[in-house]
Amino acid sequence: MGLAMPEVRVGNPCANADAIIELADEADEEGCDVLLSPELGLTGYTCADLFQQRPLLEASLESLTRIARRFRDLPRLLGAIGLPLVVDGKLYNTVALIQHGAILGIVPKTYIPNYGEYYERRWFHPADGSEPAEVRIGEANVPFGNDLLFEAESDPEVRIGVEICEDLWVPIPPSSRLSLAGAVLLLNASASCENTGKAEYRRDLVVGQSARCVAAYAYASAGVSESTTDLVFGGHGFVSENGHLLTERERFSRKSELKCADIDVERLVSDRMRMTTFTDRTLAKICRTVRFHLEPSRPAGALRRFVPAHPFVPNAPETRSRRCREIFATQTSGLAKRWEIARPNQLHVGISGGLDSTLALLVAVRTADLIGRDRKEIVATTMPGFGTSQRTRRNAERLMELLGVTSQLVDIRELCLQQFRMLEHRPFGIDTSSMSVEEFQKALAGLEADNRSDLIFENVQARTRTLLLMDQGFVLGTGDLSELALGWCTYNGDHMSMYNPNASIPKTLVRLLVTWVAENEFEGETREVLQSVAETEISPELLPIGENDAIQSTESTIGPYELHDFFLYNVLRFGFRPAKILFLAQEATFSREYPQEELRRWLSVFYRRFFQSQFKRSCLPDGPKVGSISLSPRGDWRMPSDAEAAAWLAELSEESPT
Repeated sequence: MGLAMPEVRVGNPCANADAIIELADEADEEGCDVLLSPELGLTGYTCADLFQQRPLLEASLESLTRIARRFRDLPRLLGAIGLPLVVDGKLYNTVALIQHGAILGIVPKTYIPNYGEYYERRWFHPADGSEPAEVRIGEANVPFGNDLLFEAESDPEVRIGVEICEDLWVPIPPSSRLSLAGAVLLLNASASCENTGKAEYRRDLVVGQSARCVAAYAYASAGVSESTTDLVFGGHGFVSENGHLLTERERFSRKSELKCADIDVERLVSDRMRMTTFTDRTLAKICRTVRFHLEPSRPAGALRRFVPAHPFVPNAPETRSRRCREIFATQTSGLAKRWEIARPNQLHVGISGGLDSTLALLVAVRTADLIGRDRKEIVATTMPGFGTSQRTRRNAERLMELLGVTSQLVDIRELCLQQFRMLEHRPFGIDTSSMSVEEFQKALAGLEADNRSDLIFENVQARTRTLLLMDQGFVLGTGDLSELALGWCTYNGDHMSMYNPNASIPKTLVRLLVTWVAENEFEGETREVLQSVAETEISPELLPIGENDAIQSTESTIGPYELHDFFLYNVLRFGFRPAKILFLAQEATFSREYPQEELRRWLSVFYRRFFQSQFKRSCLPDGPKVGSISLSPRGDWRMPSDAEAAAWLAELSEESPT
């Protein structure tokens, strides 16, 4: 999508056509498919009574025809050009869409402003239904009206609707009805003058309309080269996609300029498909379809849009802080209601010294403060096992003390050892029948690196911890969204609780939240401990510690969480196919570079684990949704537990697009 912002010579259509053609050539070289120019760009918006002069009107139409001829050499480019046009003795403010030498259709302005500084009713007639359905341009009958929908022949999902300036500023803009009729790209050729504060309002209007219409909205306004007799125009231009600003032109620029952005039509269509209310066509405009050719000419990989590597974590510091505050408030509010209704005498939470349990404890503490409960009613239990490191144990114990909660230390090793004996299980081939805990721990320290896998050994520890917590009362869950997606939790172990405030928070966001709470809610040693937790390597600490105090690394086993959170967001939020997710991952800038084959490998891991683990998600405890994605079986995600990932993996095994 391109915005052509030419330097305008008021009343000189020939010169203006040259300027538009020059930008069209540049747009073609840049690989743009659609090019939008400002309102009445062929004549200049500020011609006033000159609009009633035949020489200007005829020169304008001749210039449009000349631009259309030039577009024969730019067969892939669809141009939207603003001009005054006389139809049946009435003058209309219009936008003509041209491609490959032809004028495809002409859209007249619906709402004509005649207030304040605007006097358009003096010259122009509104599109009120009295206009003809066609207009004769040269030898061709051209569709005419504000009911035109331009649809790509090769991809019917690509539909374009057009409105002009004031059309956007009314209660129900034409673009609203055009979007309900199927338009995913909305074009607005405008001439909006500048005055204090108007730019922000204008931007909010466009961004908001793109969100309401679940569409891309391109806006190109007249610039400083217009007449400045009474007004100054800033040449404001931007492209927004479903509430997100993709690109914006700096106002008051004195040079001709092309601004480009890439539109993700599949993303828009996916959002609309999920929003069942969007299919309610009560207000949809009955449109005539005009088809055009679309063959994207831009080589893949040269994206003109930002692909966030960490979609759950905002880039701007102010936005991050605001988002963290909102999420933390959502978590505490959810727990407060559950605490007040369930009325437990105590709230139990297992503390490992890791990210997830630390966040859950912080939520519990702030909730107690919020509803006036004593922090001592929170019983935080740390349960060291065979893989617990000194760092996490030290952080867990100190944090509980600093936060003023009731703390418990329960060494689970003896209880686990008894279960191994009862099950006649020999962990890692070790006979524990006559061993003490200390002897067994010493034996574990001598394990070879290739003999450090034992699922029963891990499950016994995880389920023992949950059992001990639930024996005591109301248990607060700690597991996060990323672990639920990957099934990285022990069924009926850390998988289960009475309420889980972390249930819809991905791992990358958990780390951010703990860091934010440390920096904004605490100081001194408490802040230092929280920062230490945030910097600790992610680990379940279920396997014994290896040489040089090496702990069990989660990401070495299942892959980097920054990748899995990226995959999770694009799979669930938009339903993108594997090849597209792989392509987007190559465009994103992660904390480190990943070769394409590594991205493909971890994406395959994601799909396999995601499908295999649905049975764990089908019986999740309650927990609040805090963002756009949740895996709750009562909310966002309903999936059969025995579905197969074959189709997704088959596509991923093929060569990725280039």
